[in-house]
Amino acid sequence: MKPINARLNQLPPAILHKFLELATDPTILSLSVGEPDFPTPFHVRQAAIDAIQEGKTFYTPSRGLMSMRKEIANVMARKYHLTYDPATEIIVTFGASEALEATFITLLNPGDEVILVTPVYVTYEPILIMAGATVVHVPTDHTTGFKLTPDALRQAITDKTKLIVLNYPNNPTGGIMTHKDYEGIAEVLRETDAYIVSDEIYSELIYDAQHASIAQFEDLKSRTVVINGFSKAYAMTGWRLGYLCANAELVNAIGKYHSNAILCPPTISQFAGIEALKNGDEDIKHMREEYDIRRRYVVDRLNKMGLPCAIPQGAFYAFPSIEATGMDSLTFCQQLLDKKRVAVIPGIAFGAAGDRYIRFSYSYSIKHIEEALDRIEAFMSELSTKV
Repeated sequence: MKPINARLNQLPPAILHKFLELATDPTILSLSVGEPDFPTPFHVRQAAIDAIQEGKTFYTPSRGLMSMRKEIANVMARKYHLTYDPATEIIVTFGASEALEATFITLLNPGDEVILVTPVYVTYEPILIMAGATVVHVPTDHTTGFKLTPDALRQAITDKTKLIVLNYPNNPTGGIMTHKDYEGIAEVLRETDAYIVSDEIYSELIYDAQHASIAQFEDLKSRTVVINGFSKAYAMTGWRLGYLCANAELVNAIGKYHSNAILCPPTISQFAGIEALKNGDEDIKHMREEYDIRRRYVVDRLNKMGLPCAIPQGAFYAFPSIEATGMDSLTFCQQLLDKKRVAVIPGIAFGAAGDRYIRFSYSYSIKHIEEALDRIEAFMSELSTKV
């Protein structure tokens, strides 16, 4: 047979997926999956059921139902003070993942440099590699709250920089960027003409601050693609529904790839999404309050057992340091799995900057989290005894 795409050989190891698969093993307590443990709100499910019963199972326009795009525009304006024309500046996508893929494929040519702020969500780099781009990592750590600093960004930019990817609130660290944090970043970005992709899938899960977007800087908005979705905010992971917002020229270009890649987003999911956007604010508030309780409990327990962890300001992940154990993250996680049957994600899965850490999802029930933490505490106690 003829060889397949050689770029596949450049993809980083699928460490995350290996540990995610363990979540299906009933003998293992998994804290690995970044998925809400809440069911999709009843009224959202009912909207989908109603659509099915009314026979609304047809193809929709490639960019999504106009009613859906109008609701997205309303939410962007109401919550984030960003104005987008639903007719020309919004695309409804097959999850936020497809929005990322369509955007990367559209914007990049082979050899273009893309800046990723690490630790970084695992799917960005593989898509970028398949697009032929060169990835430039900008490491962050807990000393700055995993924030991107102007100096670090400036040092990474070259004349080949085509795209800068931002993900705040961040997966895996839970770090956020405030509007003030972005002011310095905006100054640096004004020195370049690079595009910006702002993945804001966790925008509704911020605990002690307000969500900020780089697109709120009007002079940068025209070259920024904002990506968001329904999986995290509305507990709709399986519905595969996301969206992107950008200026009309960018949306028109991205839309060419999008329409050929998926034809249109899932119809039933769109009707559910419309209901979520219209009437889902209280659902978000309830889930965020529950995550906040878990967040504080998790961080307190981790710090007391010798796994230093700054309190995350967003998403539903804790990212404690394991540096004191002397282990790399893969060794730590494998031993924890073997000895205590608890699965967490090695920080190395999110790039070299993550190897001193592990990712701990608190999108599980308190009872589940408590039992897992008890086992981790016993594991840490055994380690300290050996030392």
